[in-house]
Amino acid sequence: MIDPKKNYDFIKGEIMLFDKDRTWTSFDLVRRVRNTLCKQMGIKKLKVGHAGTLDPLATGLMILCTGKATKKIEQLQIGEKEYIATLKMGATTPSFDMETEEDDTFDTSHVTEKLITEKIELFLGTIDQVPPVFSAVKVDGKRAYEYARKGEEVKMRVKQVHIRTIELLEYNLPYLKLKIVCGKGTYVRSLARDLGEALDCGAYLTELKRTKIGKYSIENAITIKYFLDNLDLFVTN
Repeated sequence: MIDPKKNYDFIKGEIMLFDKDRTWTSFDLVRRVRNTLCKQMGIKKLKVGHAGTLDPLATGLMILCTGKATKKIEQLQIGEKEYIATLKMGATTPSFDMETEEDDTFDTSHVTEKLITEKIELFLGTIDQVPPVFSAVKVDGKRAYEYARKGEEVKMRVKQVHIRTIELLEYNLPYLKLKIVCGKGTYVRSLARDLGEALDCGAYLTELKRTKIGKYSIENAITIKYFLDNLDLFVTN
């Protein structure tokens, strides 16, 4: 939520909430905001960072911190995340989302709403999860996706993540819509893959929107278009 009466001090530090567009990387957003502010303020450098990456195909809440507020990033990242995820059942992709084409299909005739709710229970609490190979996780000094996009094999390490709740919002096979509340480091794409395996029908992510990070909500976020169209609300010359 933007307060038109507020005097923003981006060097002293501001916390800004953005609704990231689809296909933008997290760094794209950071770079555009930083470059725009530097140009508008007539300065050469400004610290800008984000409190939690979103995949390019995901949309939703990103917290950007400027100036001295970047010191708060680590604390902000600890907060629980809430996501709205749409999964397609009966097929898989190498990236566990729509970045890559379907590589296999499976029968879904045995899948019922009751079976889905039963299998969801397996993923609540602290669980072991393998991150996607198409991810920014570092392996031997390189991002995993750098190996994956070259067709090179890469071994991803299992890590523990915490999922507090998974709510089935819509059931319309082959699609499911879930609301997920989870801790730092959880890959919803991996959850989609693992749920598909548990259901013995495969699954991958078709849409993902982050709606909350800790106490911050998407309802109070702005788009990059709004920011660029209303710079006078943020920087006064």
